[in-house]
Amino acid sequence: MTGLPAEARTREGGCLTTGDRALRGLTMFSRFVLALAAAGLISTAAAAGQSAAPKPPANEDCLTCHSDADAKRADGRTIAVDAKRFEGSTHGPMACVDCHADLATLVEFPHADTLAKVACAACHDDIGSQYHDSIHAWAKEKAGLNVAPACADCHGRHDIAKKTDPASRVARANIPSTCGRCHDGIKKKYDAGVHGAALAKGDPRAPVCADCHTAHSIKRADTEAWRLSVTAECGSCHIESQRTFRDTFHGQVTSLGFVRVAACADCHGAHDIYRRSDARSTVSPARLVTTCGRCHADANAGFVQYDPHADRVNKALNPTLYYAGKFMNLLLLGVFAFFGIHTALWLRRAIVARREAGR
Repeated sequence: MTGLPAEARTREGGCLTTGDRALRGLTMFSRFVLALAAAGLISTAAAAGQSAAPKPPANEDCLTCHSDADAKRADGRTIAVDAKRFEGSTHGPMACVDCHADLATLVEFPHADTLAKVACAACHDDIGSQYHDSIHAWAKEKAGLNVAPACADCHGRHDIAKKTDPASRVARANIPSTCGRCHDGIKKKYDAGVHGAALAKGDPRAPVCADCHTAHSIKRADTEAWRLSVTAECGSCHIESQRTFRDTFHGQVTSLGFVRVAACADCHGAHDIYRRSDARSTVSPARLVTTCGRCHADANAGFVQYDPHADRVNKALNPTLYYAGKFMNLLLLGVFAFFGIHTALWLRRAIVARREAGR
């Protein structure tokens, strides 16, 4: 060992020289630098991956195909979109993928033929909940009737306008035509009746479908709840007629929740309503026996003299009923006054008799 150089003897003895220490320090520093560099590369790659995520298609991308007026599905239905009409619609400021959300991550065109259904309720949640409780939603979603209307069938698809816009499918004057696309038979009856005629003349007071049936929470018209609500619906316009009807037997029984008596539509009809002077009216003099006979099998000419809207406060229209009502009011007051005085005098006599008996 003594013949070895000093540096060799130091290593042989297990001790590090100054050079060894410098070399080890350099090696550890290099590893640290390499680790930082690797981390930086990973971060850069991740950022590059994120920046490379597909950008949602712009409306212009969609219109590349859909602006073609001849664009059609495989079954022949058009898929063309009028760019100007869409831009002018209430959804014009929106992007296509706001509604067609399944295309937001689309990378390659053309997209699949079948897309996810547009969820209008994602924005219009209150109206969506009303629709889902309606007969239309029941028919479409539970009964499987594809012909039952959904949002786009009434409001349109890419040209939706506000209901205040005269061109809108759901503008007040256009509602009968929109509903009539499915309910064609009822539309014809409505047009022939007084309500449809008034609307055709531009009368803003004329009721349309949504006034009686509502716009979104439409119910079956053959349920007891609906039949009981008819009087209130009609009474929202015909206030005096509702008041006089409520005074009658029919009106009072329906107020108690019974549906086995006549309400407005049972006598006047539902959609083909005519003036009483019109021979087509179910309450015209010539048809009254038939109309009343649907409930009262023994109805005759004398029976139908009954006035279902007699007004006991209108002396000019119903003088007999007016004076009979006055007499009944006086009689009622007289009876209560007489027996009230009689009871008071009898009470006084009883008190006096008890006092005398106690002496």
